[in-house]
Amino acid sequence: MIEALVADIPNADRGFRLLFSANPFPGYQAEMLWFKTEYGGNWYRWEAKNLEGWLCPALFKYFLEAPPKFYCKAEKIQ
Repeated sequence: MIEALVADIPNADRGFRLLFSANPFPGYQAEMLWFKTEYGGNWYRWEAKNLEGWLCPALFKYFLEAPPKFYCKAEKIQ
C-alpha cells in the first residue's frame, strides 16, 4: 500500500513525510477503511486502489482507539 502512496516521490526509499488524520484534509491521497483487528494491530482497506494493509499497535500513539477510517498523504521531505 505504501508503494502506491509514494509512487510520485523521488527517492522515497530515503524518507518521506506521512500525514494522516481521522478527518479529511486538503490534498489527502487515500481514505483507509478499517475492517478487522489482528495480532494487536488493525487492517485497513484502500478501496479506490483495492489494497489492504496492517498497521501495528503504534497506531495507538496517535489514536485512543482504531478509527473506523482515516485519511492520509505521503509527501516529499523538503
